[in-house]
Amino acid sequence: MTEMQNDISTRQSILSRLAGARVNTDKLFEMVKPEALYDRPIPERHRIVFYLGHLEAFDWNLLAHHALELEPFNPTFDTLFAFGIDPVEGGLPSDQPSDWPSVAEVREYNQRVRRELDQRLEDESFGDADGTLFATGVYLNVAIEHRLMHAETFAYMLHQLPFERKVRHPSSSEPAASQAQQKRMIEIPAGTASLGLEREGRVFGWDNEFEIHSVEVPAFAIDEYKVTNAEFLKFVLEGGYEDPGPWSKEDWEWIEHEGIRQPKFWIRRGDSWFYRTMFAEVPLPLDWPVYVSHAEAAAYARWAGKQLPTEEQFHRAAYGTPEGPERPYPWGDDAPAETYGNFDFARWNPSSVSAHPAGRSAFGVADLIGNGWEWTSTLFQPFPGFEPFPFYPGYSANFFDGKHYVMKGGAAHTAACMLRRSFRNWFQPHYQYVYSGFRLASN
Repeated sequence: MTEMQNDISTRQSILSRLAGARVNTDKLFEMVKPEALYDRPIPERHRIVFYLGHLEAFDWNLLAHHALELEPFNPTFDTLFAFGIDPVEGGLPSDQPSDWPSVAEVREYNQRVRRELDQRLEDESFGDADGTLFATGVYLNVAIEHRLMHAETFAYMLHQLPFERKVRHPSSSEPAASQAQQKRMIEIPAGTASLGLEREGRVFGWDNEFEIHSVEVPAFAIDEYKVTNAEFLKFVLEGGYEDPGPWSKEDWEWIEHEGIRQPKFWIRRGDSWFYRTMFAEVPLPLDWPVYVSHAEAAAYARWAGKQLPTEEQFHRAAYGTPEGPERPYPWGDDAPAETYGNFDFARWNPSSVSAHPAGRSAFGVADLIGNGWEWTSTLFQPFPGFEPFPFYPGYSANFFDGKHYVMKGGAAHTAACMLRRSFRNWFQPHYQYVYSGFRLASN
């Protein structure tokens, strides 16, 4: 393949991915009834209308300013929709619907952003003959993955939107009856875990994914499956939310102040328990992974006499092998596919933790990729050699604050491109809305 042919192929691939990501997020916004576009489903987050404008504003601020040198046409919207919020000290936004532009104005802005960017991108070169991305190619990967991240975060926002304010997706279905799983821990021998990406490689990664380094991991044991709703229900019924014993001081103060007595996705009616899926309330599916905050996961781990795995323990269990060499995915070299897990927008809801046996790691640990992120005990900090993106310096560095924890794996609405071994997600410990579960480890 000639250099020109390679560049054309790279351009077509990246532009096709950008178009697909736009279709994905457009479909999510179509699920919101017009009268709900100024709702705030999660108190800590912006109103839905912000996200309607944010994705295009992000693309414009990144591509037009840094790559394409386009003149701004609506600097007010560029600023208004530039940044989301992540309050960690209990402060909540106080804006009113009247503080935001009309939906028609936002959609007009979005259309012009896409039109102007697309016209210029058709003439750009994104990579050279050996597959190395030029700067514009890096910027586009950032734009694509940023949009796909928001497809997931917007999905869990929609999960909290009242059913009557959503348009039911035609392919949605509710779960069949489920059964609890047999509990088992798997022994993982001591070995090496490789974290991060090689900076000189040709694989796109976010700034916090660099630089690649190896960590020696002592032997440990880890749950075969994520903790299920059935297992967590025992913690609830035995007074887990009423006893400060398993909780840290700060976490217990949060539980008491907010009056939290169960996972956010659960509903209690008398002595019966139900689950809030995207489109309906159903009896609690016992073999689905429980979705909870880091604080709740850590309390359960203490109650059970174990702990959350570290980031390097997750890597060792997921990608290590008894023979030594590591795998790109738990199941091996194959690209992510439906047989290996619940990810890449395959379902609206979780599946049984035992639903994808083909996705097991070399050590036999199941459900590591997809079906819910997994909390670790590792604070989100830079790897050795970290360098912030010069065009997006706060993407990771703003969260190296000792208040966010690393999550690994992926959920049903995590795009396939972000299932790479090096990808790191993170959230503050008192955030209950994210699609994140956990499994236990012991040393």
